[in-house]
Amino acid sequence: MTTRVWKFGDNLDTDAMAPGQYMKSPIEELARHCLESVRPEFAAAVRAGDVVVAGKNLGAGSSREQAPQALKALGVSALVAVSYAGLFYRNALNLGLAALVCAEAGSIVDGEPVVVDIRAGSISLPAQGRTLACEPMPGFLLEMVMAGGLLAHLQQRLAAQGKERR
Repeated sequence: MTTRVWKFGDNLDTDAMAPGQYMKSPIEELARHCLESVRPEFAAAVRAGDVVVAGKNLGAGSSREQAPQALKALGVSALVAVSYAGLFYRNALNLGLAALVCAEAGSIVDGEPVVVDIRAGSISLPAQGRTLACEPMPGFLLEMVMAGGLLAHLQQRLAAQGKERR
C-alpha cells in the first residue's frame, strides 16, 4: 500500500507527541494535539496509513506510552527513523506500531509517497525510483507487531495453547 510521509528532524520528543496538558484526557483528545507544537496541521491532516519519518533519537524525552499510542490512534501505520529512544521504540512495538530503523531515512522527502514493507524491512520510494533497506526487525518483534501489539500477541498465543491442550 502506498502511503504519505510526514517528515521530522532529530530528537522529536514525546512531549510534542503527547503534550503534558492533555495527558489525563482520553487518547482521542490527546491525539488531536499530537505534534501541534512542531506541525500544527499534523493531527487534523494525517490519514490512516501515513508514515512518520524522523532523524536520530525519535521519541526522546519522557517515557510516555501515550506518544506512540497517539500516533497509532491517528492512523499512522509505521515509524521510520535513523534511531530511536529505547523506551519509545519498545512502547511503539508493544502497541503494534511498526518502528523501522533506516540509516537513509534522511533521504526520504516530506509528503512523498512510499511503500513500507515491514516484513522485508524496506521502504520503496517510487518518485525516486529506489528502495531503502532497513535494519531487519527480530522475528519475535515482527510477529508481535503483526499481531497488533503485545497484548494481542499474548492473547493469540494463550488461545493457541488452550486449543493444543484440548
